[in-house]
Amino acid sequence: MEKVKKALNDYPAVRWGILILVGFVLFVNYYFYDAFSTLKVHLQNEFDLSNSDYGLFVAFYSIPNTFLAMAVVGGIILDKLGIRRTGFAFIFSMALGAFITAYGASKIYSNGGFGYEFMQSFLPGYSPELKMMLLGRFFYGLGAETSIVVISKILVKWFKGRNLALAFGLKVGFGRMGTFAALLISPRLADGGLQINTAIWFAAVLVAAGLLAFVVYMLYDTKLNKQIKPDVKKASPPFKFSDIGKIIMHPAYLYIALLCVTFYSAVFPFMAFAPDFFLNKFNMSDVQSGNITSILPLGTMIFTPIFGFLIDRYGKAATAMIIGSSTLLAVHLVFALTSIPPYLPMFFLGVAFSLVPAAMWPSMVKLVDEKQIGTAYGLMYSIQNLGLWGFPLLAGILLDKTNPGNPEVLNYTPTMLMFAMLGLLGFVFAMLLRREDRKSGYGVDLPMNK
Repeated sequence: MEKVKKALNDYPAVRWGILILVGFVLFVNYYFYDAFSTLKVHLQNEFDLSNSDYGLFVAFYSIPNTFLAMAVVGGIILDKLGIRRTGFAFIFSMALGAFITAYGASKIYSNGGFGYEFMQSFLPGYSPELKMMLLGRFFYGLGAETSIVVISKILVKWFKGRNLALAFGLKVGFGRMGTFAALLISPRLADGGLQINTAIWFAAVLVAAGLLAFVVYMLYDTKLNKQIKPDVKKASPPFKFSDIGKIIMHPAYLYIALLCVTFYSAVFPFMAFAPDFFLNKFNMSDVQSGNITSILPLGTMIFTPIFGFLIDRYGKAATAMIIGSSTLLAVHLVFALTSIPPYLPMFFLGVAFSLVPAAMWPSMVKLVDEKQIGTAYGLMYSIQNLGLWGFPLLAGILLDKTNPGNPEVLNYTPTMLMFAMLGLLGFVFAMLLRREDRKSGYGVDLPMNK
């Protein structure tokens, strides 16, 4: 009897190896994004930045994905040109942006290096260092969000019907591991602000290593495509731009997208300010506040794969989004209105930040055709980036407006209430999603392996 030849994605060891490989790309992506949160005070002292300037720096990451819709464009490019070409181009942009950011913060640049005079010639209200770092942040953000879309499509390609929610949970875990490492390593490398350049350059070099890891993945992807090419042609009709309208008009997709933007806007911008919040409210050092902030990604590393496994087997994804959103709301209200030590609230924030992503991202395969999956994820990330652009800016402005005269201890209560309001909106959208799922029968609450 003739033996049926297996494709690469039929071998569990190869699938999980691929997850580790692309998970490293996600790890370095999140490391670089979060490496600056514990450096806020040092950046302000080094480059004379206000809270609003720091908020602008955090927000600049999202400009290409918000105003140029690059995550959407990247998703369309991904569906048209495939994983390898799209992934390499955007991860290269991510690495380029990381090095430009590090260069802008370096002594070589501030001592009159290439581009310094040009950056000094316009917008005198902003330092040349900040302007160069903003340029780097722009290119980094342009590549980073689409790289996440690429990794999402990679997981669908290799894991669909085979523990997809668990794979997405582990994917989220790799990202949180990058955040966890950044919060622990970055302040120690900075050494109280004396070695801030070392901390930033280390983060940039890690992103370059991520680009090399993706080049290795491309070799496996090429081999897999040769094995499954006939099936792909038969199952995946060509993408059409009219598909975007179909995705947007899908009510369950819209509720997930709105949950995504409100939920993530209550977490990522908060993370960018959290070490400074703990420093001001609880009088902690940058290392101590980084340690406490790292409880969140540590919790998500542990719980997201567990929740992904449970959703694969037992379902209840929509219910998990409701529980996660309500937990997020409760935690931000505790931070805003009480003086409870932050350790336990950060643990529960980590649980919330495990539940929602573990349920939300794999649920997309029940709402969107596979030929549209890159575009659907791209749209989600662009909508998400609207919040990741606006709310760091608003948080910085709120801090400056509610703390006139640069007091020694900042009052964070209005800013935390803003994050709590976002948690409330996320809870509402999660409830609407479950209602729509029950009415229309999409199966969001059913096990992922069915």
